[in-house]
Amino acid sequence: MIEVKNIKKSYGKDENKSKILKGISTQIKDHSFTVILGASGSGKSTLLNLISGLEHPDSGNILYDNHDITSFSDEQLTSFRKKNIGFIFQQYYLLPNMNVEKNVKMGADLANNKDYKNIIEAVGLKEKSHKYPSQLSGGEQQRVSIARALAKKPKVLFLDEPTGALDEQTGRSVLHYICELHKEYGFTIVMVTHNQNIAEMADTVIMMNSGKIAQIYNNAATKNAYEIGW
Repeated sequence: MIEVKNIKKSYGKDENKSKILKGISTQIKDHSFTVILGASGSGKSTLLNLISGLEHPDSGNILYDNHDITSFSDEQLTSFRKKNIGFIFQQYYLLPNMNVEKNVKMGADLANNKDYKNIIEAVGLKEKSHKYPSQLSGGEQQRVSIARALAKKPKVLFLDEPTGALDEQTGRSVLHYICELHKEYGFTIVMVTHNQNIAEMADTVIMMNSGKIAQIYNNAATKNAYEIGW
């Protein structure tokens, strides 16, 4: 269970200070699929960065199974992310001088995972494991970033607009892979998106507006990547 308690975050100083998050409280259940939904500037990516330990809140608490990560030092936070957290972003952040297998192995080495080749196969890239990023399509590169994140065996997988740079067909394919792997491995998903249709795939939706939570609701029935609109 992830518990978020009245977290606030601002950027800038004095007259240039901008309040981004204005007191956010929520819970994210283990093994669930949660979408943080909102327009640009709503604070959703900042919320993801705080929950995942990439940034410190100005105030408030973030607890993982009753362990308050807001009290951690930078060194402790780095260790926490290494052991527990996986990230997938709109940009792929692959190393261009490494092939698919070596890019994924980087994530696997953080968790001493020797079975990372199974992840490459699971995302449909077994036959392209020796290709370099420049030889792959955008969707294939995103699948490499997914495999690299999952090779760490994360307890929580954070995704920030993972299909934002992809066309519809490729985007649906990437979402499908993520959900299939979620079922197989049982990690928790927290995904930021502005796409209302993608929210229909989630167990829980947190709607953000102007730095606050406007609404939280659960989907009675979730849809798969090929059932949603685009």
